[in-house]
Amino acid sequence: AHGKHLSVVCPPQYLDDVGLGDSIALNGACMTVTRIDLAQRALGFDVSAESLDKTAGLDQTGQINLEKALRAHERLGGHIVAGHVDGVGAVTHFAQVGESWELRVLAPRALARYLATKGSITVNGVSLTVNRVVDLDAGTEISINLIPHTVQNTALGTLAVGSRVNLEIDLIARYVERMLAHPIDPSQNGDNPISARPEPFGSAQDRPVAGSVGFDRLSPNGSHLSPNGSHLSGTLVISARTAS
Repeated sequence: AHGKHLSVVCPPQYLDDVGLGDSIALNGACMTVTRIDLAQRALGFDVSAESLDKTAGLDQTGQINLEKALRAHERLGGHIVAGHVDGVGAVTHFAQVGESWELRVLAPRALARYLATKGSITVNGVSLTVNRVVDLDAGTEISINLIPHTVQNTALGTLAVGSRVNLEIDLIARYVERMLAHPIDPSQNGDNPISARPEPFGSAQDRPVAGSVGFDRLSPNGSHLSPNGSHLSGTLVISARTAS
């Protein structure tokens, strides 16, 4: 399988502070800028076959959510997002309810333990709050409320039933599972206050594995626009490239 070269047409002024080698999240997947075309207001990315296999929406044209990496001095407007896709979900419901929109996504069963009511989830790079969690045979369905600002200022407004979306779990949940699954026995280290606990989460084979979509990104979704997890949208154009 071959990777692809992605060309993304960006909003005006978006390229003013972007340089080669910068990390930009594309629908929540961290990628490295490899080309800049100021005349076309476009960014280029080389995406491996592995990344395409572990993500959704990067193999077709259309609107896409963009986000630059967080600078250390900036306000953290959402939850911490690393740009690693933990799984791909499917939209099961997307409809307007009053002034807002209800979005339901069926997440893989492997992510169920990380999803909680009023917890955080990243959908296509947008930081969102989970309103309801329902465990089903096919997976775990989460319900999310989207305010009009989020629908209007992100590519989430283009979703429909059946759309595949990139999901990233809360970074804190990832560390909590690690600490509970591999506790430190105080008999082996008297200075550590953590007591030994049985492993509650099953074997390592049961845990999700993140795709290879980036390593150096730390971003609060929405810090550049608002504290609501909103992103600037760009237009994605894709051309095939020869595998290296």
